[in-house]
Amino acid sequence: MTRPDSEALRSRSYRLPALDPDFMLSDAMRGVRFQLEYAKAEEALKAHRIASTVVVFGSARVRPDGPGRQAHWYEMARELGRIVSERGGALAGAGQILNNVIATGGGPGIMEAANRGAHEAGAPSIGFNISLPHEQEPNPYSTPDLSFRFHYFAMRKMHLAMRANALVVFPGGFGTLDELFEILTLRQTGKSRPIPIILADPDYWHRVLNLEVLVEAGMVDAADLDLMAHADSAEDIWAQAIRGGLQVAV
Repeated sequence: MTRPDSEALRSRSYRLPALDPDFMLSDAMRGVRFQLEYAKAEEALKAHRIASTVVVFGSARVRPDGPGRQAHWYEMARELGRIVSERGGALAGAGQILNNVIATGGGPGIMEAANRGAHEAGAPSIGFNISLPHEQEPNPYSTPDLSFRFHYFAMRKMHLAMRANALVVFPGGFGTLDELFEILTLRQTGKSRPIPIILADPDYWHRVLNLEVLVEAGMVDAADLDLMAHADSAEDIWAQAIRGGLQVAV
């Protein structure tokens, strides 16, 4: 009979695989971890009956009292979170399907502002957080039960894209550009359904992106630039989204 203090009981090989952190975090289990990141968020979103989202991207560095136009961008994103939540279907009654729920990367700055606007409207909102070397903490306005944490950027991007009815991109840096071009590429190649993509503050984006050069060089078609619209206020963003085909539950 095996004694309770036997070496076999203490060995790593005897642990149940799901309860063995060394095994679960090994290179061999990367695919399983990827699947788990998909499934955990997916099950929670289904449980909350969230059918669609409006995704808001933008810099984590923007502050409500920041320099330059930062305060303006923050308030615009905050107002947009409120408008989308009140008019888009995120305030449906208990047990009903929710549409156009605000979804962000879950962090500070523009993400916080959009989640804050939804929170102030009394609506749920989603935060798709990412683990970073300098830890990002969830902002206080995303719904706690809808605040997720990802290790893999790719899976986070997938969840941001797969329910999106519209994408709104506020001023940001490398991360914002990465997320913008991810969605633009899916739209250009027909790998995702048509959704409005709206860039907030045209002056900022015209200075950052001179995409006409791509057309002149034959790298993209002129029509590809029509995949994006521009807007300079929260109300204008909402109007552009409606014109672009945003589906609003009646």
